[in-house]
Amino acid sequence: MNRSFEDAPDILRRFLTYVETIQGKSPRTADEYYLDLRLFFRYLKQVRGLCPTDMAFDEIPIKDVDAALLKSVTLMDLYDYMSYLSRDRENASRPNGRNGIGSAARARKAVSLRMFFKYLTKQEMLLDENPAAMLETAKIKKSLPRHLTTEESVSLLSGVDGENAARDFCILTLFLNCGLRVSELCGIDLADIQNGETLVITGKGNKERTVYLNDACRSAIAAYLPERAKVAAPGERALFVTRRKTRITAMTVKWLVKKRLEEAGLDAEKYSAHKLRHTAATLMYQNGVDVLALKEILGHEQLNTTQIYTHVSNDILRRAADVNPLATVRPPEKTGGTNEEEA
Repeated sequence: MNRSFEDAPDILRRFLTYVETIQGKSPRTADEYYLDLRLFFRYLKQVRGLCPTDMAFDEIPIKDVDAALLKSVTLMDLYDYMSYLSRDRENASRPNGRNGIGSAARARKAVSLRMFFKYLTKQEMLLDENPAAMLETAKIKKSLPRHLTTEESVSLLSGVDGENAARDFCILTLFLNCGLRVSELCGIDLADIQNGETLVITGKGNKERTVYLNDACRSAIAAYLPERAKVAAPGERALFVTRRKTRITAMTVKWLVKKRLEEAGLDAEKYSAHKLRHTAATLMYQNGVDVLALKEILGHEQLNTTQIYTHVSNDILRRAADVNPLATVRPPEKTGGTNEEEA
């Protein structure tokens, strides 16, 4: 992403600066806001006839979007835009050539609009009323996160061999035991390992949290460090490095996870590096970790984000019923006498 946002109008750049510096959002979040709002600006110019009719949508410039245009936006305009996203927005990933983007993507774009117009109203004081304040979106269908079973996780780890085996085993071990995001793993520095017992993780919004290392993690790190010393460039701070002697990238991590999944005979299309985070969370919850503790481990801001991991299998539900201390109590046997109708 071009961090200068050279094609953005001044008012959008001020908003993105506000998001990062005042609200403390990550650069990635600011990038997502930029892409969402650029799409909206292009749509707005197209439907208002402010660009040539034969101009390709993705080539519509947004530099000239000004206060006058933004002041003219109504709630109905925003709903028309959401309808465009749902029905008409080109989407090459959908089957049978159908257009329209999914509910989750539309919900994110609605959040971007609400944030931007709130900023225009409260910070810039450009608007008397916020047209996006009442903008609603369809409910997102929540699906259970895919995850490896314990047996599949063991198979993945035990199959690591060959070039970069120590590094890759350590990466997989941290994913499966600590529930890290890919960006968090890539950002780990040697100095983040505290007394060999904990990791200081920098999560979303540059918020730090402490993750405790179990025996498997400590052993994996200890086995990897001598190998790292052979390839890391002098002064390199990153824990995980590549053959180029520099910090490993998210793209490389995703590639090596896919490679190791395939080598273990697991479905690399079904699972991914992020699914290993889901695996860690699910296995921890299923083995007794409290949901509040899980929230802290994963670095979630809201508890409802963590609660998706509270799905459990039928076997666990059945076992929960069986361990109830009253599960063995039987009704007393009848000793005779009259029934209620005879009484």
